[in-house]
Amino acid sequence: MNERANPLIALTIIIAGFAVVFALNGFIPERRPTLPDGLADSDLHVTGSRLRGFAFGSDGLIADWYYMRALQYVGDKILNYEGMSNIDDMRAMNPRLLHPLLENATDLDPHFLAAYTYGGIVLPAIDAEKAIAFANKGIMNNPDKWRLYQNLAYIYWRLGEYENAAQTFERGAAVKDASGVMSLMAAVMRSKGGSRETARSIYSEMLATSPDWQVTLTADRRLKELTSLDERDAADKVLSDVRERTGRCPAAIREILPQLTPIVLPAGHRFRIDAGGNLVDPTGAPYLLDRETCKIKLDRENTQIPL
Repeated sequence: MNERANPLIALTIIIAGFAVVFALNGFIPERRPTLPDGLADSDLHVTGSRLRGFAFGSDGLIADWYYMRALQYVGDKILNYEGMSNIDDMRAMNPRLLHPLLENATDLDPHFLAAYTYGGIVLPAIDAEKAIAFANKGIMNNPDKWRLYQNLAYIYWRLGEYENAAQTFERGAAVKDASGVMSLMAAVMRSKGGSRETARSIYSEMLATSPDWQVTLTADRRLKELTSLDERDAADKVLSDVRERTGRCPAAIREILPQLTPIVLPAGHRFRIDAGGNLVDPTGAPYLLDRETCKIKLDRENTQIPL
């Protein structure tokens, strides 16, 4: 065979191979069977712990990829989920790959603080045991980072395990350069761990000090939720007083605005009224009046308050 023909044959084989690949790319998705939600995610076939040391110095880059994939994965789950999403319980969406993705990211980069923080915020709504184990992994790999103790204490607090939360805050307070709030929160956990006031303190601290945008976004939403709960409690009290005095529920929220505007809510907040004269929640969506219960409620179509 002519020696010059060998490269030509090899090139022809390569081109033919690419043609087959592109053809299959269009053929396979069109004929792939629909899988139940629990089986729709492709499992991770490579673990970060096995890749570490064999990535030719690209461990950090691959860790970043796994972390970004985790963010996209949860975002896709929320967008594609049919029904009302509950940020306190995301198990119905079955985001079973989030934990493996975050494990891979932190196996490759044990000091990946953003990944640990994101896991501390989201994993408790999926699997509490895995959330605690993942937070402890972050502390084990980074014992000098006080914010990771804060992450673990936050998980315990969400679970109602106030003594464990208090002990974790104390451990974090002993770390060099830790925020003085850590010691304060340990005491608060033991005195009034389940109060709305405690929740406001935790989220205010997270909003003011966390460098992670995911954490500050969650904290801001939670603070708005707490303010809305205060507003609804106060407005419902006024509605109840009016009904008891007059024997009827007001026909509209506007009827009780004169009684609401002087009220000073916890943390110094006051009721907000928009340009159209509507009583609005902290995200600017008008409150609605449920005349059957004679209570105000959130406008599910427009509010950004977690439901």
